[in-house]
Amino acid sequence: MKKCEYCGKEISYFDMYCTDECQEKAGKFYDLRENYGKLFAFFDAIFVFMIPIGIFLGTLVGAMGDIMIVIGLIGLGIMLNILPFPTESMIHKHQIQKSKKMCRIFGGVLIVIGIVGAIIMF
Repeated sequence: MKKCEYCGKEISYFDMYCTDECQEKAGKFYDLRENYGKLFAFFDAIFVFMIPIGIFLGTLVGAMGDIMIVIGLIGLGIMLNILPFPTESMIHKHQIQKSKKMCRIFGGVLIVIGIVGAIIMF
């Protein structure tokens, strides 16, 4: 059996979504990703590159590198919670609804790691 592209329920082979509500939510998700995908990629690159740069600076300068790592982790976590854009392979494997939830959980874990790092740092 085929699964609904949004929620993952089993549907007939000829359908793409189980209900009109799932089709509407999937359309909103794809529109949001199309409108804000480039902004997401820009901030994603900034926050992701802050982490290795912070590691490098941490060996040279010390506290400045640690601050960059914490900002990178917390910023990436916040961004993944605001704009949960999973990859196409995640959507294909887990459908949209579960993939978005997994992105938000990962974002929450990054925020917690960043906060714990900030507490340990100070």
